[in-house]
Amino acid sequence: MQTSPDQAANTDSAQPEVILERHDEIAVIRLNRPHKLNAVTSQNLADIIAALDTCDADDDVRAVVLTGTGRALCAGADLSGGEDTFVAEPDADTGAAPPDTGGQVALRIYRMTKPIISAINGSAAGVGVTMTLPTDVRIAAENAKFGFVFTRRGLVPEACSTWFLPRVVGISAAVEWTVGGRTIPAAEALERGLVRELLPADEVLPRAIEIAREMTRGTAPVSAALTRQLMWRMLGAPDPEVAHRAESIGIYTRGKSADIRAGVSAFLAKEEPDFPDRVSDGLPDLFA
Repeated sequence: MQTSPDQAANTDSAQPEVILERHDEIAVIRLNRPHKLNAVTSQNLADIIAALDTCDADDDVRAVVLTGTGRALCAGADLSGGEDTFVAEPDADTGAAPPDTGGQVALRIYRMTKPIISAINGSAAGVGVTMTLPTDVRIAAENAKFGFVFTRRGLVPEACSTWFLPRVVGISAAVEWTVGGRTIPAAEALERGLVRELLPADEVLPRAIEIAREMTRGTAPVSAALTRQLMWRMLGAPDPEVAHRAESIGIYTRGKSADIRAGVSAFLAKEEPDFPDRVSDGLPDLFA
């Protein structure tokens, strides 16, 4: 992993396979194996998690964009290992199945305290599309194609996609796409709600950065982090009483904060707020 915007245009396979760039307050995590259509290995999935950790720990990062170098976001798992690509050893102590690495990436995105946007610069298949499901916004290139191709490889869906995908596109589309495993054109992905908008490929990343700024400009970082957690966590709540309890804790804790004083004062003075609280200082537990 490397922090350098200049590396983004370099398609040499010797370059880092996951690049972390900074565009002022917006971080960009870029898959960088264009010669392999950004197909992933266990190592660069781990690198993605490390980059997410870095972004979450940095108070100067307000939002994150996930994208790829070249003509694809990610072609899925690197299958150069052949028939044994997906063979894994069970846990030595319990004999249990090892955790799905794509699922670890999805869960790390789910737990983010910063908004995260997928700039799908080209086609995405397998884990290349399922890792985008827990991101908050997905925009795509007009020529992008999507494939939940697991049954066509003898697998089942991964990266927690059986939880995320029905919540994004509905159960009917989720079952159709994953059981059949057919290629989904960009227009259908837009119609069914998988992506928010379609753009020429070279406009996808700038637009994603623009959306990231729209989502963070003038907002309190701690309040934004708590709001993101509330929205995702309440997807699994059995009733609105759960949301009421969590929101009550949030209103109570935020109501005593320095941020609320700064926000109200700025509003009354017709000024831009300067929120002093930082995510790195810790977030209140709204779900106790």
